[in-house]
Amino acid sequence: MRGDTADRLDRLRLVRAANVGPMAYRQLMARFGTAAAALDALPGLAARGGSQAFRIADAGAVSAEMEKVERLGARHIFLGDADYPPLLAEAESSPAALIAKGDMALAAERSVAIVGARNASAAACRFARELAHTLAARGLVIVSGLARGIDTSAHMGATARRTVAVIGCGVDVVFPPENARLQTEVAAQGLLLTELPPGAEPLARHFPARNRIIAWMSAGTVVVEAAPRSGSLLTARLAGKEGRDVMAVPGFPADPRAQGCNSLIREGAILVQSAEDVIEAISSIDPRAMREPRGSYEGPATSDLGDFERSTVMGLMSMSPVGVDELVRQTGLPAALVQTALLELEIAGRLQRHAGGRVSLG
Repeated sequence: MRGDTADRLDRLRLVRAANVGPMAYRQLMARFGTAAAALDALPGLAARGGSQAFRIADAGAVSAEMEKVERLGARHIFLGDADYPPLLAEAESSPAALIAKGDMALAAERSVAIVGARNASAAACRFARELAHTLAARGLVIVSGLARGIDTSAHMGATARRTVAVIGCGVDVVFPPENARLQTEVAAQGLLLTELPPGAEPLARHFPARNRIIAWMSAGTVVVEAAPRSGSLLTARLAGKEGRDVMAVPGFPADPRAQGCNSLIREGAILVQSAEDVIEAISSIDPRAMREPRGSYEGPATSDLGDFERSTVMGLMSMSPVGVDELVRQTGLPAALVQTALLELEIAGRLQRHAGGRVSLG
């Protein structure tokens, strides 16, 4: 019988394998039962999807990552672990693995995200700091992204003991540099989270993924100053798509930094003027109404796909996104067989997944 250490190594190898995204990880684990069995199946799945050059993550490199994480005083948290953030696990694109440094118990407590502009006004930073302080004093955990401006103010207001910082770089990388002390305090007294391996630099493409963790692990998201098309607005919209409360602090119409928040309110976001507004909004959610985790495999196929079923699914796909439910409807095939065809294409690097359960060739 394989020990827990070997199983966790296999799971991280699966996470780090090429083309194995969050949905594919869920499906592979549900279909094959263990990461070891899924790893054995990957080359065959890739070949049936049209790729003959699939490479599995090197066991030595993955083992070295796990050892480095431990030396840094952190650890890997896998989807399905008891201490994986419960609200985050509900999202279909939740990360298959996180790296955590600090008090993981905070991730299970009721939390609110506070995000906003990096170049925020002094008044907005003060409001965010005081809002976070009051909410933390009322028993809520404050989640943010450790960026300049509003994020920094929110973390400082919550104090390190009641805050979670989700970063878009490795747990051993400090960004922005001026937050080095704050990042150390959060890791020591609160919780520092990332899905990136040690040494990963804070590249622009990492932050949208970081934002989804902030939004999905929180019961609601409060935006304090945000320009149109900013990362803060993306976080808010990600929260709304997962059924979380979206809240915004109104601002002076002539200030460009207020346009994003005012637009959110116009679109239906909850207007926030005090901590009581936030508490009232998230207290109205009945925990029994939270949906079951999504994105799980809908039952493994009894055998591999035949060429007819595979070509039927492929024939309906193009570069334009289409819903998986629509593919099931038009093919007339069992959902599990359609999912198997899509999984093969994804492992082969020929499938792109989009929001709302849509897929396309790519």
